[in-house]
Amino acid sequence: MKKLITLFLCLCLMAGIVPAFATASHTITRAEYPFCLMGMDLGMKKTLYFLDGAEDLPYVDTNGLLDMLTFSFGQDPDINGKHVSFTMETDGPIVTYTRHHEGSMSDGCTATFDFDKSEIRFQDFNLFLMKPRFSTVLDITTTQFFNDQGEALLLQKVDTGIVDRYGDEFVLPLADYNIELVWQPIENGLYLIPLQTVTDFIEAAGDGGNYFFNGQTLNMTASVASGDQLYYAAPTGERSAALREYGYNELCLMLDYCYGLKEVHEISSFDQFFQKLGLDDLLKGEKVEYADKAIFRLIRDYLDDGHSNWVGFSYLTGDIEYTSPWGASVERMRQLMATYKNAKAELNPEGIPGYQEIGNTAYITFDSFATDHSITAEDYYKVENPADFADTNTIGLIIKAHAMITRENSPIENVVLDLSCNDGGEADAAAFVIAWFLGEASIGVKDTMTGAMSSCTYRCDANLDGKFDENDTLKGKNLFCLTSPVSFSCGNLVPCALKESGKVTLLGRTSGGGSCIVLFTSSAWGTSFRISSSKRLSFVKNGSFYDIDRGADPDFVITKPEKYYDREALTDYINSLY
Repeated sequence: MKKLITLFLCLCLMAGIVPAFATASHTITRAEYPFCLMGMDLGMKKTLYFLDGAEDLPYVDTNGLLDMLTFSFGQDPDINGKHVSFTMETDGPIVTYTRHHEGSMSDGCTATFDFDKSEIRFQDFNLFLMKPRFSTVLDITTTQFFNDQGEALLLQKVDTGIVDRYGDEFVLPLADYNIELVWQPIENGLYLIPLQTVTDFIEAAGDGGNYFFNGQTLNMTASVASGDQLYYAAPTGERSAALREYGYNELCLMLDYCYGLKEVHEISSFDQFFQKLGLDDLLKGEKVEYADKAIFRLIRDYLDDGHSNWVGFSYLTGDIEYTSPWGASVERMRQLMATYKNAKAELNPEGIPGYQEIGNTAYITFDSFATDHSITAEDYYKVENPADFADTNTIGLIIKAHAMITRENSPIENVVLDLSCNDGGEADAAAFVIAWFLGEASIGVKDTMTGAMSSCTYRCDANLDGKFDENDTLKGKNLFCLTSPVSFSCGNLVPCALKESGKVTLLGRTSGGGSCIVLFTSSAWGTSFRISSSKRLSFVKNGSFYDIDRGADPDFVITKPEKYYDREALTDYINSLY
């Protein structure tokens, strides 16, 4: 019988027919779709599988997952030019993927898919999904800060400052959420995994992006939003019954494991939470628009944490705009931000430059941590005059400020970092700023999903001489940092690190918190949104990890926003403190 089935499959493939496989519980079809990366057609096609006629609920086979792992985690080399590769072994209902990375702590790490039990077992989740260029299991930097010879540029990771505490074995109990791994044991076997499960716990969790399928293309990108012509080119419609059930279960699974503030919000189970709120019927109902709006309401009214945010509707709903007031907490933060920015504008109608000198005091002001992604780390060293760096490039601004502060006959005695309106941004830039202020920047991350903890120490090359030494620091200067309740995310991380050092005086009010790294995610029917992930920024004290969500308290309180931006009076006040 097996030989007859195999012969039938071969004849179908030779004839160009897409066969339907009849199993004990499912009829399986497959089709190929153009594969796009951030909306760009790569000229490739990906094979997707569908069960029982539900053409809106795609699955990938285990060979397809192997290709995805290689594409997302094996392309970029590490600092020594070595690549990551993956192999796959099958043993009946068990499929095991092994990561290979010569000389790395992640070499030999496995992920095991049990198709009988419908569970995924990670030997070490963080190690298995570790990017090749990462030096720790929870590295937060994204820029390639080294050249082709492996030499550090701009930001150097200090070997003695790296600490890793690996997580425990991690099991995803798909069966507990009524999510099925499908195994068809003919010949070599056909093993199918829901695409959204791969998206949530392989791609998005590993910072590889999200797979958005619209029935016409498979697009890998962080998010989709209104105006995305590729995504919204597909016809609108309603979900199949299979997608409604699986989509709800997968959403609960993803949020239960990936939402980093679940405990703080006193949520034990998102399924129970949705039932109590009456959102479960909307999320499982026939109207896709209502399901999308239920996610919007979850984010706005119940999570309301600053990092969690709505991005875009499912393609099944269509490209429509949906605006609504922010959640209460975020709206208060927005209004407070406006108060500080208005005070800044009233006292400085022509704006405040990124670098400003008032007497013996230098002010560095920027409202987000950002880098110029159009240039490489090597390009910074080619700029002849640091003054040419734009204020919108945080690393460039610091390099410019350093040149001015350390110039010959400089009058600067005090250096003030103004983060009063800074609502976060890129961790790379934050690490550079901390290293400039303190000489070394030690940043910790804790993964509440796996129990892993990691800290990494950085030095910066602020004078661009190719060395990482005390000449890249503000030695001998009096250091200050301005904070407010709207100093959020990285705008909160930096003052927390500066406060903990004991080397910097904080002025203003307690910073606004925001400890979780953002996770861009999606629903199985294509809703795009983001949440606070399970990875929490922390500082390490006495060997223990403390997250920074409560903010940093000032050493000297400034109560009125206008007092932050009257630079003449503020300079006099700073000089009176010592």
